[in-house]
Amino acid sequence: MMKKLYEKSEIWFAVAWIITYVVLASTGDNISADIGIIKIVTFPILIILSVILFLFVKRNGLSEKYGLCKSEIPASRMLFYIPLIVLLTVNLWHGVTMNVSPLETLLYVLSMLCVGFLEEMIFRGFLFNAMVKDGVKSAIIVSSLTFGIGHIVNRINGSGAELLPNILQIIYAVAIGFAFVMIFYKTKSLLPCIVTHSLFNAASAFGNEAAITSQSRIIQCAVIAIIAGGYALYITLMVKDKEIK
Repeated sequence: MMKKLYEKSEIWFAVAWIITYVVLASTGDNISADIGIIKIVTFPILIILSVILFLFVKRNGLSEKYGLCKSEIPASRMLFYIPLIVLLTVNLWHGVTMNVSPLETLLYVLSMLCVGFLEEMIFRGFLFNAMVKDGVKSAIIVSSLTFGIGHIVNRINGSGAELLPNILQIIYAVAIGFAFVMIFYKTKSLLPCIVTHSLFNAASAFGNEAAITSQSRIIQCAVIAIIAGGYALYITLMVKDKEIK
């Protein structure tokens, strides 16, 4: 069934995966919350989805198309991905702490590793590749915005997040999304994006949220936006498509 849908329409295949992922992950989180153990149901769901997606790509010879391969651009031209390494430290800038129990921390970290893989494959891989055939610019814009739009949820889910920090969070998420899609578009490899996305999310399990003030959060969001946005622009302007190693 998956292969038939894929062959019929890559766009609808991507949309189907987006809907499936969002619905199942949200359901898993809600059930986990009812049980009282963070990600206890979500993690099994995410690992199953990850395995299904990975096997589909590998068995159909789509690894290179969706970036599960080495970069076509030398690391030196990508500034050795140093901006991404800096971004990985963001959630730990205000200290390191254990926010939940060891079991919940483990489940959260493992879930975030799956989230990084799934979201990059679905949004940057499936969706971007399906759209790029009709126009590179529109595909880049949609892929970039996708990463930021999800953060709007913080304004409507009753989290109480302040307006300005949340707006900045959306902006920096779009900037990161822009950097990720440009990395994939230029290098033809999704691996740097998957690794960064996964570890960035996983590190949040150890961030000392209690030490973050509204002012420091605004500064943090601004710095992230500058680093990610600047890196995206560098890749866009300075790295040619398929440079010879």
